Amino acid sequence: MKSNEKTTSPLKLRNVVKYIRPIFGILVAVYIIWRFYLVFIVQNLYGPETWTRLLISGLIIGGVYSLIAIGYTLVYGILLMINFAHGELMMIGTFAGYFVFEAAKNISIPSAGNPEMVFANAYPALSILIAFIVGMFVSATTGYFLEKIAYRPLRKAPRLIPLISAIGASIFLQNAALLLFSPQTRNYTNPEVLSRGDGWKILINGSMVTLPYTGVFTFILSILLMVGLLFVVKKTRLGKSMRAVAMDKDTAALMGIDVNQTISNTFIISGALAGSAGVMWGLHNGMFHYFVGFIPGIKAFTAAVLGGIGNIPGAMLGGMLLGLVESIGPTALDISYQLKDVIAFVILIVILIFRPSGILGEVLAEEKI
Repeated sequence: MKSNEKTTSPLKLRNVVKYIRPIFGILVAVYIIWRFYLVFIVQNLYGPETWTRLLISGLIIGGVYSLIAIGYTLVYGILLMINFAHGELMMIGTFAGYFVFEAAKNISIPSAGNPEMVFANAYPALSILIAFIVGMFVSATTGYFLEKIAYRPLRKAPRLIPLISAIGASIFLQNAALLLFSPQTRNYTNPEVLSRGDGWKILINGSMVTLPYTGVFTFILSILLMVGLLFVVKKTRLGKSMRAVAMDKDTAALMGIDVNQTISNTFIISGALAGSAGVMWGLHNGMFHYFVGFIPGIKAFTAAVLGGIGNIPGAMLGGMLLGLVESIGPTALDISYQLKDVIAFVILIVILIFRPSGILGEVLAEEKI
């Protein structure tokens, strides 16, 4: 009799959980619809110009989240592990780009028309290009050594062990940046062509809405980098090697693919994308410090789960959706904008409860990338 009770109790628990989940989902949906009704119908506090500003902001930050999320997805596709030190690669790229711009603004190139001209303003395109090259190179190099030192020796260990190593690597990189660069909050000095706050003016509903130069630059470059990555993964020999290693490492090795080098290349690519996201973050937001990569890194992980971990198009979609929800959500729900981080993590919890495979589905076994 006791054994039957033990057998049936887990079944009862499963049945209870099965009914609780839809009830919870209905309650959340009702709450969101009620808040939307109050904001859009009853109060009608905001005009189209406000929603346009929020939409622009969401697309910009969504592009950055997508770039970082792709790094999570690439590593997960190859090794089935979450590289929680990925946000710190973004932070390192932010610092690298900052020092390039600091050097560019201190190199004088006097001219007849302007004796105080500096390199950053005399050659803005070149200085921006150098900043991105250096930021991506430093982050990619850090990612390469991170894999060799912190992850490769643990490749055959249980999956929890590399995860703990990744968390330790994250803390190590944060504290290394703290010791090297101090806890001081720094500010990017942009070339004049990408001055923060400047942009194209659009008249909407009688109000001027600014389309910032830095935002447009960040969004377009994010899209170009993501399209470039898709081309590399789908059409190049390196991409074929990555897909083969993701499917089956042993078989890929028998086919002549250098598995270790392919994994190293994956970390280099993901690090380069994180570095570019870091430079974009500095150009658009300006203020940063040694802890700047932690929250965007966690949110990008949320974006990767939202779109479908291991799925590159899913990471892109998840990043864009998360950026839009984070930007528009607090206003649409009429709550404090400081709760935008809470919204992001609530989305993570809801996705894990109702659709843990993500919107486009988690890519497993046969095709991880």
